[in-house]
Amino acid sequence: MMSVTGKSIDFAGKNLVSCGCSSNASSFDRYTVRNYAKLNSNNSKGCGRDHGARKLVCCKKRSTHCRVSSMKTAQPTVNGGTHAFEGLTTGLDLKGYSEDPISPARLFEVVADDLLTLNKNLQSIVGAENPVLMSAAEQIFSAGGKRMRPALVFLVSRATAELLGLKELTAKHRRLAEIIEMIHTASLIHDDVLDESDLRRGKKTVHQMFGTRVAVLAGDFMFAQSSWYLANLENIQVIKLISQVIKDFASGEIKQASSLFDCDVQLDEYLIKSYYKTASLIAASTKGAAIFSGADSSVTEKMYEYGRNLGLSFQVVDDILDFTQSAEQLGKPAGSDLAKGNLTAPVIFALEKEPKLRDIIESEFSEVGSLEEAINLVKSCGGIERAQELAKEKADLAIQSLQCLPQSVFRLALEDMVAYNLQRIA
Repeated sequence: MMSVTGKSIDFAGKNLVSCGCSSNASSFDRYTVRNYAKLNSNNSKGCGRDHGARKLVCCKKRSTHCRVSSMKTAQPTVNGGTHAFEGLTTGLDLKGYSEDPISPARLFEVVADDLLTLNKNLQSIVGAENPVLMSAAEQIFSAGGKRMRPALVFLVSRATAELLGLKELTAKHRRLAEIIEMIHTASLIHDDVLDESDLRRGKKTVHQMFGTRVAVLAGDFMFAQSSWYLANLENIQVIKLISQVIKDFASGEIKQASSLFDCDVQLDEYLIKSYYKTASLIAASTKGAAIFSGADSSVTEKMYEYGRNLGLSFQVVDDILDFTQSAEQLGKPAGSDLAKGNLTAPVIFALEKEPKLRDIIESEFSEVGSLEEAINLVKSCGGIERAQELAKEKADLAIQSLQCLPQSVFRLALEDMVAYNLQRIA
C-alpha cells in the first residue's frame, strides 16, 4: 500500500517513505537555490557521515543577483555551473536554475570513454548471432537515446569505487551497463508494439520498419540475451535484482492496460505503475553498480533509493511534457497518453478539481475536439503545477540519498542528473 501524505510505500517489498504533495506550487518560486562545494578526495568512508557536505544557500529572488554566504569555496559542477544541490527543503526555483542549462553530452562527459566502449560492445553482443535482429535493435540504438541508464551505472560505479578505494571499474561493472541497456531497448521495442506507436524520438519504430513479428522477436531476443549475460555475472543478488525488473515491466503493462480511461485511478496506483515501468530498472542499475563495487548494504540501499526516486521524477516529468510540448519536440503526438486512456499525474490531479474532465475521458473522446478540450482542462485546473511539485519532491529524495558518497566529479554528475531532469520543465 502507498500514500503520498507521509505514509509508507511498499515497492517490491521495500518499506519506503513518501513526502506529502502540496497543492501550493507557488512556494517553489520563492527561492533560488545555490550550492557551494569544495571537492575533497580524502573524505572518510561510510554512509553514516556527510562527506564534504555543501552548505545550501537560499536567497529570495529579487533580481539577477542575490547576496550569499558560504563556509566553503564555490566550485563548478561537472557542467560548468554551481547548481548541484542537496537537502532541498524549500524546493527548486527552476527558472533560476536553468540560467546555465545542463546538456546530456556534458553531463556524461566524465564517463564518455565508458559509454564509447559500451556502444562498441553492444553492437558485437546484439549483432553476433542475427543481422536482422541487430538491424531492428539499431533502429532504437540510433534514435537519439541519451544512454542515461548505462551512464548511471558508470557514474555510481565510479562514485562507489572511490568510496572503496578501487582504481578502475571491473568487467562486471561494464557488463552490467550493457545488460541494462539491452533490457531497456527490449522494453522500448515491446512498448511501441503494445502502444501502436509509429514514432520513437522522431524516427519510425521497429514494428513500423520491420513489422510486428520481427519487433516482438527482436525484443524477446534482447531480453533473452541480457538474461544469459546476467546469469554469467554469477552474483545471485544482482541476478535477483535485475530479474525482478523484467517481471516489473510486465506488471506495469498489465496495470496500465487494466486502468485505461478509469477516472477513479489513484495517485498511489499511478506511482506504483511508474515504478514498475520506469523506476525499477533505474533503481536496479544504481544498486547493482554499487554491489559490484563491494559497497556495504547501507550504501547499496541508498543507491537504490536514488535510482528509484530519480526514475519516478523522470516519469512524472515525461508525463508533464506530454501536455506542454509539441509533437515535434516530443517525437510523437502531443497528448498521446491521454488519447489512449492512460491517465497520468497531471490528469489525476486535474480530475480532483474539474468534474467535466471525467465526463470527457469516460466518453473516450467520442466527440470531435474533446481531446483538445480535455488537454486544456488539465492545464487550466492546476494539474501541471501539482505534477511539477511531485517531480520536485521525488528529486529532493534522490539528492538526499547521495549524502553517503564522498565528493567527486561522479557524485556531482549524479546530482546534476536530477537537476537536468527538472530543468526539462523549467
